[in-house]
Amino acid sequence: MSRLFFIVLKLLLTLVLLGTAIWGAGFLLFRLSGATATIAAIGFGIAALAGLVGVWTSDLRLPLGFATVFLALLGWWSSFQPSHDRDWIPELARLPTIAREGDAITVSNLRHFHWRTEADYDQVWETRRFNLASVTGADIFLTYWSGEAIAHLLVSFTFSDSVPLTFSIEVRREKGEEWSALAGFFRSYEMAYVAADERDIVGLRTHARREDARLFRLSASATQARDLLLAYAADINDLAAKPRWYNTLTTNCTTVVYHLVSSVAPGWKFSLPLDPRVLLSGYLPGYLQQIGAIRQDIPLEELVRTARIGDHARTLSLDDPQFSAKIREGVPTGRP
Repeated sequence: MSRLFFIVLKLLLTLVLLGTAIWGAGFLLFRLSGATATIAAIGFGIAALAGLVGVWTSDLRLPLGFATVFLALLGWWSSFQPSHDRDWIPELARLPTIAREGDAITVSNLRHFHWRTEADYDQVWETRRFNLASVTGADIFLTYWSGEAIAHLLVSFTFSDSVPLTFSIEVRREKGEEWSALAGFFRSYEMAYVAADERDIVGLRTHARREDARLFRLSASATQARDLLLAYAADINDLAAKPRWYNTLTTNCTTVVYHLVSSVAPGWKFSLPLDPRVLLSGYLPGYLQQIGAIRQDIPLEELVRTARIGDHARTLSLDDPQFSAKIREGVPTGRP
């Protein structure tokens, strides 16, 4: 029994060392540059290999030496702090804030850019007021640009007396900075909220980027949608007050929304253990239908077919004040 215990322990330590080696090497590759990054990553890998040899030869000096190196790396990791004070790309230069006054909210730094192409646009930032009593529901947009597995999520709140208010969780990039999903694991980017008019944030994706945009009407009641909107408002204000890192796995456009929903609506069917389809966001509609968040009386294939609004949206002008109403034509409502 004692021999089996030590074998299992060594196997567990091996897995820990391998995971640590991959994370540390990745961190060094993305936080350093040029040949220095490569040399540092290789050196860390060699230290991890030495630690692994020590585990299986019972030479404790080797794994303890690697642990020392790893703790030093963690110290450097923890020294990186997110900031709001960088030279941001124009479309993410301002963060929204939301003030509540009774049954109304006022959204500052609401983005309403006029997009001609992704590089040619007019910058417009607005302050708009919305009546909480006029909330009618919530919808989601999923936009696909590379296969079916990954999509970007937008959540849009509808009102009886105004155009929808849409929120997006974004990677807040600096000017000249490129997006990398792998770099997103290593404190490379801050997180940003965007509050926007659909003619801006949906139009950017349908018209300028020509992405495959899909719209799903949620089955949330007006009360549930209002509660979620207020949860968004609280988190938006928290982020504006204190920056946080974006993380490709744990803090992204779907996981943050998932936790917001769970925090305000424990009675909703959304409050299930995290499903892989929340991470592989392109498959989110299947998960949403399973839990009753979108129509269950219509086959998923039909919902996806009617959700594809990209081609229809591109026939519309982004100056059309009825843009939001028109892109919803033919899309099934949230409840039968």
